[in-house]
Amino acid sequence: MKNKTKNILITGAAGFIASNFLNYWVKKYPEDKIIALDILSYASNINSIKSLIDRQSIHFYKGDISDQYILDEIFDNFAINYVINFAAETHVDRSISSPSIFLNTNVLGTYFLLECFKKYWEKNNKPNNWRFLHISTDEVFGSLPNDPSIKFTEETPYNPRSPYSASKASSDHLVRAWHETYQLPVVLTNCSNNYGPYHFPEKLIPLVILNALSEKPLPIYGDGSNIRDWLYVEDHADALLLVLEKGALGRSYNIGGENERTNLELVTTICGILDRLHPYEKGHYADLITFVLDRPGHDVRYAIDPSRIRSELGWRPSVTVEEGLERTVKWYLANEDWWRPLVSRSGVGQRLGTKI
Repeated sequence: MKNKTKNILITGAAGFIASNFLNYWVKKYPEDKIIALDILSYASNINSIKSLIDRQSIHFYKGDISDQYILDEIFDNFAINYVINFAAETHVDRSISSPSIFLNTNVLGTYFLLECFKKYWEKNNKPNNWRFLHISTDEVFGSLPNDPSIKFTEETPYNPRSPYSASKASSDHLVRAWHETYQLPVVLTNCSNNYGPYHFPEKLIPLVILNALSEKPLPIYGDGSNIRDWLYVEDHADALLLVLEKGALGRSYNIGGENERTNLELVTTICGILDRLHPYEKGHYADLITFVLDRPGHDVRYAIDPSRIRSELGWRPSVTVEEGLERTVKWYLANEDWWRPLVSRSGVGQRLGTKI
């Protein structure tokens, strides 16, 4: 499929996963025309893609995916034939306190984007080489028991348990419905927890790194036994590119890191890396670990079975969680100019719970 220049709209472009994907794509295919759209909400950071904008490697639009006028302008001016939809509100904690914005962005925004893509796809006689890639999460599947033999597959029934995961499940259903009803050329992915450079510091890994550097408490929900599968974001970018180029239309692919860890194990590993790379004068960073009351509806375990993407597309993650965490810690130590302006934003450095 990689035989001619693409005109690509990437939504949520200044967010964590999208900015890493953009940097990955531009290095691999510098000839492609990329339009980056982002509303620049609290979790976006234009500095994550500023070098690409400055080099004119991408064209940046500030705007909302629900704004039909902006979408029409972009499709008209740049003859878009690929859409990669990263745009989403993603933080579970915030969805519990403010669910409406999650519905507006994740559900209605996806609808408007699908409709715009459909309009121009039909206007151009439904070319079979156009693509709409929708990025989603494993949280739509609900919670798993603490049994390593049980994992999420693409056939696992949806069972969202937070306003965030419910909104993402709704957007997934819309994308599938537009494929089944209108034959829109879509592919979908559901990924496990990402981590790496450019991660907004309300999420667990950057929160722990930056709190530790500031000698603040390292909050962990409950007893720290909740389990997640951790996917290094550059591995995710590699998988997304493969799905976009070779994935079957209408099909979904689970993308996992094959790196399950409890939250306590994860935080302890980060503390050990920091002890070695940036020693704590008052002792060990693990001394700062503080257990806080669990958040409502906290899922016990997520784990992805990546058999489909491995067998059909030949992809496997290349980075272990220990390797990825060390890369991530080193990145934050070397890029204070990126994260320092963010720490004053609302919610950064906090968990919903209070100290036990």
